[in-house]
Amino acid sequence: MKLFTRRIHQLAFYSMLAICITVLCPNISNAQESNDVDPTLADMKKNVAPVKVDGVVLFYISGTSSSPAEQRALTISNRIEKVAANPYISANSVRIIAEVDRLKIYARNEFLLNVYDVDAEAEGMDHAVFGEVIHKKITTSIDTYRHERSRPALIKKSLYAFVAAVLMACILFILMWLIRRINTGLQNRIKSRIDTLENKSFNLIRSNQLWKAIQIFFKTIKIITVIVVIALFLQYMLGLFPWTNSIAAYTLELFLNPILAVGKGFIAFLPSLAFLIVIFLVTRYLLKLIRLLFAGLNQGGMEIKNFDPEWAMPTYKILRIFVIAFAVIIAYPYIPGSDSNAFKGVSVFLGVLFSLGSSSFIGNVIAGYSMTYRRAFKKGDRIEVDGMVGFVEEQKLLVTRLRSHKNEEIVIPNSVLLNSNIINYSAKAKTSGLILHTVVGIGYETPWRQVDAMLKLAADRTEGLLKQPQPFVLKKSLGDFAVTYEINAYCNDVNRVNQYYNTLIQNVLDVFNENNVQIMTPAYEGDPETPKVVPKDQWNAPLASDR
Repeated sequence: MKLFTRRIHQLAFYSMLAICITVLCPNISNAQESNDVDPTLADMKKNVAPVKVDGVVLFYISGTSSSPAEQRALTISNRIEKVAANPYISANSVRIIAEVDRLKIYARNEFLLNVYDVDAEAEGMDHAVFGEVIHKKITTSIDTYRHERSRPALIKKSLYAFVAAVLMACILFILMWLIRRINTGLQNRIKSRIDTLENKSFNLIRSNQLWKAIQIFFKTIKIITVIVVIALFLQYMLGLFPWTNSIAAYTLELFLNPILAVGKGFIAFLPSLAFLIVIFLVTRYLLKLIRLLFAGLNQGGMEIKNFDPEWAMPTYKILRIFVIAFAVIIAYPYIPGSDSNAFKGVSVFLGVLFSLGSSSFIGNVIAGYSMTYRRAFKKGDRIEVDGMVGFVEEQKLLVTRLRSHKNEEIVIPNSVLLNSNIINYSAKAKTSGLILHTVVGIGYETPWRQVDAMLKLAADRTEGLLKQPQPFVLKKSLGDFAVTYEINAYCNDVNRVNQYYNTLIQNVLDVFNENNVQIMTPAYEGDPETPKVVPKDQWNAPLASDR
């Protein structure tokens, strides 16, 4: 009892700690949501596009309604590349011409672009400073463009590409060799153990299936390795040459953008994740505390007036459903994607499927709990339902399992139990006793007092039947040729009912044979020449095969 109390105090402490964190977490998350960015500047940042040369971003420019940023950036990029491809235009010929509302940038006589105030504001710079930055980047890009396409640079990069290709082939060869050696080593060392595991599991685990799964795993590793190595070297080789540099940058973005998006999404999700963890911990320790309380009720360590201990665990299961449902309702807004239409659509779809396909399921669950609280029977009781008699082996939410006297398993849906009449033979057996009875038909020539005495004698000889209360005889009916008598005797062990009936009927036959009284059940047409009784000297007559 002291250990039980100490566990209650520990769970209460953890629960209160988790609740305090839950209360404080929303304030922390709200404090992190402050935003001091100028809305006009934020809108301005969205309407910009990069000017690129050979896939390298030089600077960003803004767009207008008549000339979108992407179109304007592409035009400027084409102009810079055209100038860079003309060897007669020097990179040092790039100059800035200042006008009232803009800066014009030329390369000798070739016009490159206009720099407006809005372009400088988008980058957070002064108009003149931004123009100088653009001038320097254009000059550098022209020099780089021409250097990258020079003969010495191309020969050098071609050599790098050849070395990279050889290195890639060597790395692939070494990796394939290593994977093959590991696979062979595992096959030699683990194959025998897998066969032993198959024998120990009584063929539940097939060695060939398990080994096939290992082979598929190695093939998957091999394919992934080849793809990753080839992709890395292709990325490197495409980035060497100016004509394919943009392709390399584009493919790199294809791989990096999803990773960056996932990373940013995870960082943004951290406050919600912390809140979900707190909800999980509070729910977990609260359920442990509730389970501990109801386990005490179930085991008798605690008592509640008019609360049956057998109700403890079913009540805990019901309360657990409500606690989990409440926790899910609280956590739902913090689940990623919960506010998307797709998530809502799937939720509605699953709800409709559940409501349409689970009417019988819900009915059996409700019936299961109803049967528990009705206390119609409990585990081990001998009951009868719709002519089926057996001992209650297991009572679940959906079905109840009975075991018949012939060791048959009877599975009854709880909805059937709820709508059927149930006879419980065990409910009163221990306190007031279960009455066993059987009937016989005796002719009118036999005094009823003698029949009563013989039937009571047969009950008295039956071992297991109670002496108190005493057996009694009922006269059931006055038939055309016989009187129907019923012997009633008490017992308190329902597990041996069939054995008691068998012994009682044997004793009835013996007593009536001893007193030369003919049993006329089930029918009577006339007195035979000799009474239909078995002489005592023939009661133990041997079988024909034993003579």
